[in-house]
Amino acid sequence: MHIDLIIESENVFTGTDAATRPAAVAISGDRIVAVGPRADVHAFARARNEGPAPEVRDFGDALVVPGFHDSHLHFFHSAVYASPLATMFLGENEADCVERMRAFAAERPNGWLLAQGWREYRWDPPVLPSKRSLDEAFPARPVALYSGDAHTLWLNSAALAELGLTRDSVPPAGGSYDRDEAGELTGIVREAAAMELMPQIMGSFTDEEVASAYRGFFARLGAFGVTSVCDMSLMAHPGLDFIRDDVHAALLERGELTARVHLFPTLTGDMGRFETMRALYTGPCLQATGFKQFFDGVSSQHTAWVTEPYANARAEGDCGRPTVDAAVMRSLVLAAAERGYPVRIHTIGDAAIHAALDIFEEARATYGPLPEGRRNCLEHLENFLPEDLGRLAELQVVAAVQPPHMTLDPGGPERDLGPGRVPYMWPLRTLLDRSTVLAFGTDSPVVDVNSMDVLYSAVTRQDPGTHEPAGGWLPDERIGRAEALRAYTQGSAAAAGRRRELGTLETGKLADIAVLDRNLLACDPEDIQKTKVLATFMGGRCVFER
Repeated sequence: MHIDLIIESENVFTGTDAATRPAAVAISGDRIVAVGPRADVHAFARARNEGPAPEVRDFGDALVVPGFHDSHLHFFHSAVYASPLATMFLGENEADCVERMRAFAAERPNGWLLAQGWREYRWDPPVLPSKRSLDEAFPARPVALYSGDAHTLWLNSAALAELGLTRDSVPPAGGSYDRDEAGELTGIVREAAAMELMPQIMGSFTDEEVASAYRGFFARLGAFGVTSVCDMSLMAHPGLDFIRDDVHAALLERGELTARVHLFPTLTGDMGRFETMRALYTGPCLQATGFKQFFDGVSSQHTAWVTEPYANARAEGDCGRPTVDAAVMRSLVLAAAERGYPVRIHTIGDAAIHAALDIFEEARATYGPLPEGRRNCLEHLENFLPEDLGRLAELQVVAAVQPPHMTLDPGGPERDLGPGRVPYMWPLRTLLDRSTVLAFGTDSPVVDVNSMDVLYSAVTRQDPGTHEPAGGWLPDERIGRAEALRAYTQGSAAAAGRRRELGTLETGKLADIAVLDRNLLACDPEDIQKTKVLATFMGGRCVFER
């Protein structure tokens, strides 16, 4: 054994407890081989290195932590929307969004015009847009604006024509086309119908354009100390999603994969694609580790599946709906469980959460626990039934949550669900107190992959942009700094099925490390977002340095 690198600091957080301490981490190849007091680790290295001494990186009093792991993002969309191929903005209103698209058109004169990020409930006035405003600005060029929550498309007439949509078009199950009083398409396309159209919209990009966008996004991940991600599918239609394993594999072959990637393609009746990827990608940097499915939509659009009607119901019995019939979901999950494969289900409304837990419970009773290291997960988990709060731990289901989502729609939970249900929204403290494993992520491109925003939101329950509300939204559900760091490292590793290899700084683990310029466990809460990543190591290789 040759020790290649020693990383040391006065403040090392291994993740095995809640403290930081002076320590050194010895690395051989891509693995940690010793962690402990500096003198002991240096003596260990001297006893083993007959040749060159190891490189020593002394980071003074900077905070050394396990590399962050984004447990839920959509790599293809994140990369494209963060690249010159598209643009991102919230916009102040419909007219402002159109003007921003005019400016973007000057930079990209040909082909589709793409944007992501609009949220009409954050606009003044808070009303849905339509194709008319886009048609005036772009009468002949197709334009597609993906909503900030990634569940709705806003299209102009040229885009509708390019996609072959007419007033007689029938949406797929789990999706819809908005229409005006005369039955004409408004340009608003929702849920599964929006996802079905995305391959046609994105199909104009070349493989090299996509690969370039991926490289840029990997660089952004490194700058935020993110060393692992879970690439979660956005299903276009059965058998087709946006997991571009070919792009990841090509980058890996060229040595350009600078974060570990865990692929979660869409769960369908045919598991052949997943099983092919699972057999093909067996190295430490690229693996196919489970499935993804959608059970509902989002509360702000009344497409999340809830048990009682929305407080501001748009029609009698307005409870949203499952995007996949519960009987179909049960059949899919049981089939995966029979083969020992974990499933991660998008569940936002309390009815979706409850139904998914029932299915996981049946799968466990029928086929036993999943093989060691594998966990089923529920994604987003915004609105619980009180009786379900303890079931995740009982069933060994990971809660994969995105802390910055809590404040994306100020006042929205109260408006849509009413005060009686609000106390059971994003109950992070309660879940931890009931021994639930939390896994943190961003759902990028819904929110940015900024790691400090994730941690800030979790410990303050305030918006990372506005820092509102004062004192935090539902402040009793705040969690501690060490708990947040563990959720963002070892919790996410559990969601990826890699807990034995990732998430803590321990002997035998992969050497994924982030170095931060201040001690997050001791700084003022308002200074969390000021923290900068000094260096990021993936498998002992420095992939980012400020």
